[in-house]
Amino acid sequence: MRFAIAYSKKDIAGINIIQQFKELAFAPEIPIIELKKESIYSEDIDKLPELRNIDFLIFATKHRSVKGEKSLSIHAPGNWRNADYGGKPGKICNTSAQVIKYLFQNLNKLAEDETLKDYKITLECTHHGPLIKKPCCFIELGSSEAQWEEKAPAKVLAKTIISLQNFKLNSKYIPVIGIGGPHYCPSFNKIQLNSDYAISHIIPEYALPMIKTMLKEAEEKTTEQIKTVILDWKGCGKSEQRQEIISLIEQAGLRYKRTSEVEK
Repeated sequence: MRFAIAYSKKDIAGINIIQQFKELAFAPEIPIIELKKESIYSEDIDKLPELRNIDFLIFATKHRSVKGEKSLSIHAPGNWRNADYGGKPGKICNTSAQVIKYLFQNLNKLAEDETLKDYKITLECTHHGPLIKKPCCFIELGSSEAQWEEKAPAKVLAKTIISLQNFKLNSKYIPVIGIGGPHYCPSFNKIQLNSDYAISHIIPEYALPMIKTMLKEAEEKTTEQIKTVILDWKGCGKSEQRQEIISLIEQAGLRYKRTSEVEK
């Protein structure tokens, strides 16, 4: 896996993660790209020479939330509807279900090893910019300035990124899209961590009602071939909205399962 890391010089957490990365690993073959803009607005990076022979790009960034809860999170970027924070309306980035699963599993293990018990380890649904062509994901330290400067969680994220050097495709994993549920995806977290399903993009309940182009974007912007969609059934709205989602899935020639049907 040939990968690169990008961070913004305006991002305290991103700088912290990169500092930890450099202290842990001497890896001149891994490009580290400093962005002048905030990562979510860095739309113009696809043509950078550092990315010419790269398979996957990781954005190392801060995460901000109103509650300020301590968190370490991973998600693919893109906008299901409006583009309030970078990117373009209705457009999402390419990503890999296998890479996100691999990173999420390693993040959980490393956080446990470092005893970061007060940090929430979570996937997030697909959201915000930038819109780029290179397959990518965000790995984030949250959720307030106090955490952005902490070395221990930044070190865990740096180790998680370093682990990608050992990434190999796992033939038993089944790539899927997730639909429904809240932003921080509690049901999908368990599936990503404990099952053979590998989740790429997640369409949350607040982005519903779903339209045909959303499903098409999620399918086309996953590196692996998608044949199955997993539904957070209770987080897919009322009965009428669920049936519309199922209809769109079937029209696309895909199968679906409920989160409750997945052993996790």
